[in-house]
Amino acid sequence: MATPIGNLSDMTFRAIDTLKNVDLIAAEDTRQTLKLLNHFEISKPMISYHRHNEDIKSECLIEKVLAGKNIAIVTDAGTPGISDPGEEIVKEAIKNNIDIIPIPGACAFVNSLIVSGISTTEFSFYGFLPLNKKNRKEKLLQIMKEQKTVILYEAPHKLLKTLEDILEKIDGAGDVKVMITYQDSGTQVVEKDKNTSENSLEESDSTGGVRSTKEQQLQESTVYEEADAGNTPFVSKELLPKVEGILIVASGGDNQKVKQNISEAVLALFQVEAHRIKIVKMSGLEDSK
Repeated sequence: MATPIGNLSDMTFRAIDTLKNVDLIAAEDTRQTLKLLNHFEISKPMISYHRHNEDIKSECLIEKVLAGKNIAIVTDAGTPGISDPGEEIVKEAIKNNIDIIPIPGACAFVNSLIVSGISTTEFSFYGFLPLNKKNRKEKLLQIMKEQKTVILYEAPHKLLKTLEDILEKIDGAGDVKVMITYQDSGTQVVEKDKNTSENSLEESDSTGGVRSTKEQQLQESTVYEEADAGNTPFVSKELLPKVEGILIVASGGDNQKVKQNISEAVLALFQVEAHRIKIVKMSGLEDSK
């Protein structure tokens, strides 16, 4: 079952109804899913189901389904099985002739692709790159041979290093270092309960007529969630910081063709104006390291 990837309003009626009617919810992080359940006033038993226990828990969940239980699989955000737990239990369910009903919804890479301006006719999705350095480089070399749009996932704290690894695969770029500056630190949108009240007022004028006036008032109150440190505001959406500028220092930074290829690659990855990208040649001392 797909869950929102940043905005709780993306939760479908069907998904809410399904969560209300299943016997058990298998969640990647029960703490994260509890926030979702509390928001929609759903109370259901949960069991943890993540990358580190997927093999063991899949067998346990299959046994419960064969015993007549209905189970929903959810991740922290997005669609299970897409760079998230879910693939293994689907395979086991098929082996055991168990019906699998997908509950569609948000998927991060699809939403990113359709607003990128890059061709959507053909594309390859590689998920997360390998953690092992050697395997990572081999995978990037494979990706560089693609003739169609390529989509990757990457954790925010690894983004710079991954960008450097990718740009170094551009012919003639050599060693690459990247610095990104941001206009802000991003924004968290706090969930609000909204209530509208209406007051009516009737007044008599000097001619005996009656004048009616209606006044509407909108009242908002912050939604809070329980946490270890006490109640905290419930964050329904997080807006990423806006890029201020990108500095790229490359061994081949003095070659116009290389600079053009690097610039086009960065423009494809970040929605920034071309003048916010600066590419310079790496000094001989730095280049030799």
